[in-house]
Amino acid sequence: MYRKILVPIDLAHTDKIPKALSTAIDIAKHYNATLCYVSVTGSAPSSVAHTPEELADKLSTFAQEQGKAHGIDTDSKVISTPDTAVELDDRLLEAIRDTGADLVVMASHPPGIGDKLHIIHSNGANIVKHSDVSVFIVR
Repeated sequence: MYRKILVPIDLAHTDKIPKALSTAIDIAKHYNATLCYVSVTGSAPSSVAHTPEELADKLSTFAQEQGKAHGIDTDSKVISTPDTAVELDDRLLEAIRDTGADLVVMASHPPGIGDKLHIIHSNGANIVKHSDVSVFIVR
């Protein structure tokens, strides 16, 4: 049913999304699908990597480790953009098209006061609204 599953990931926060990662792995195993881990990054250094190229190396290593640990095929893609806060959703939508993903599994942020006041927008909701593929939001 699914051939390629896109998983947006921030390597600085993998400890906060174990359910989303496990869900993606379970679905990939069930359908013998490839997991494609995707990170969107700016050009400024971060706590994970100094450059987008360094992040690409680390994400590739993460994907390979996940593949070996769980017996699944994996891939990775890093997308650089000048402003991740503004362009994150658009870059993820491009990644869905570019990779040929037919499912997205992504973590939801925990609801808080920003949601009640409509200050924080939902990346997951935007991906659901604007993508042609199924999207599984994991809380």
